[in-house]
Amino acid sequence: MFGDYEAQRHWQEITFNLPIKQWYFNSSDNNLLYWGLDYPPLTAYHSLLCAYVAKIINPDWIALHTSRGYESQAHKLFMRATVLIADLLIYIPAVVLYCCCLKEMSTKKKVANALCILLYPGLILIDYGHFQYNSVSLGFALWGVLGVSCHWDLLGSLAFCLAINYKQMELYHSLPFFCFLLGKCLKKGLRGKGFVLLIKLACTVVASFLLCWLPFFTEKDQTLQVLRRLFPVDRGLFEDKVANVWCSLSVFLKIKDILPRHIQIIISFCFTFLSLLPACIKLILQPSPKGFRFTLVTCALSFFLFSFQVHEKSILLVSLPVCLVLSEIPFMSTWFLLVSTFSMLPLLLKDDLLMPTVVTVMAFFIACATSFSIFEKTSEEELQLKSFSISVRKYLPCFTFLPRVIQHLCLMSIITMVLLTLMAVTLDPPQKFPDLFSVLNTHNIREKHPVKIYSSAMAR
Repeated sequence: MFGDYEAQRHWQEITFNLPIKQWYFNSSDNNLLYWGLDYPPLTAYHSLLCAYVAKIINPDWIALHTSRGYESQAHKLFMRATVLIADLLIYIPAVVLYCCCLKEMSTKKKVANALCILLYPGLILIDYGHFQYNSVSLGFALWGVLGVSCHWDLLGSLAFCLAINYKQMELYHSLPFFCFLLGKCLKKGLRGKGFVLLIKLACTVVASFLLCWLPFFTEKDQTLQVLRRLFPVDRGLFEDKVANVWCSLSVFLKIKDILPRHIQIIISFCFTFLSLLPACIKLILQPSPKGFRFTLVTCALSFFLFSFQVHEKSILLVSLPVCLVLSEIPFMSTWFLLVSTFSMLPLLLKDDLLMPTVVTVMAFFIACATSFSIFEKTSEEELQLKSFSISVRKYLPCFTFLPRVIQHLCLMSIITMVLLTLMAVTLDPPQKFPDLFSVLNTHNIREKHPVKIYSSAMAR
């Protein structure tokens, strides 16, 4: 159905031409099977704002019914311009300010760090090439990280609520925010300042949700319908070939066919919850900005690897926290961010983004390699694995080769990614296995990298 490009354009068409009460309901003017709106209210409001601008430039872009499947170079330029404006207003300022607030770093290093984060190819390719606005929700989330890390807890909570109300996938980051703020309240004492802070935070969250959802709280059916659209469990455990545990496991065991839907939901919830629980407990007991950043990595990875209904693009929700620890563990972070981009290769090839992918990946890799000297920072201390290695050496005194193993794994991973990319571009898969290259992509990603960054975060 013309891809996400058409989805974003269609939402502008719907929000501009229909009353707000019909945005999420199926009707003759709003066929929900044709890119029905399935993001929270802030996305809908943003689509409406873009539609007003589109109406001024060319009314045909958002004409009800007749604009379906519309595509032109002028309209693509307009769509990419709206992404750039959102970046300039929300995401880029958040990245720059975050890097400026990093302590014990020279100005040159702060500039280099900001440049590397802004050059992350995954977000550039998906937002500008696949036509999405992930930088809006991720930008709000980053403002939230900045706020709670700098003791602007109410502003940070407000920013993160805006992120959730723009894209519901920001729930990947919700538990670290909750645990960090709860840990702060407990540290201050729930019989004194901590209780006051807790009440203020609760009021901020409730007020921000009420403000965003106000038009949909007028009727019970309106609220329930929006929630149904946001959490469509009927779509199944996963879609397409996403690099998480359930998709990889389905090659050998068809879970979607064997287990009922409700059992799949329960199993995915249990695995997700159990995998992130230790990091969240530690953050509550020992709240700190550094622990908060690593818990964001851990929890986002847990959701991506184990949760229900994961998309390829959801890896961006893991990549943002990894960008935040880029200066602390540059080798592991750069490796992960390269692999996360590669994980979306089938989607990028579908959008004819091979050349932009190669260019942006090379630019990002060169920037990280020159800014952080990543290949020189592979000792146990610089990989944040010293405590893990010491604990292992209590039982295996000869366990001194971990950095070399990780270096070799990184090299093997990069070679494999290059080979799989060449195969996907130049060869046709066997007729019996039409999804062979996509499946190989998911296995390469799941086995060669997430476990390593996950181990670093957990060890932290």
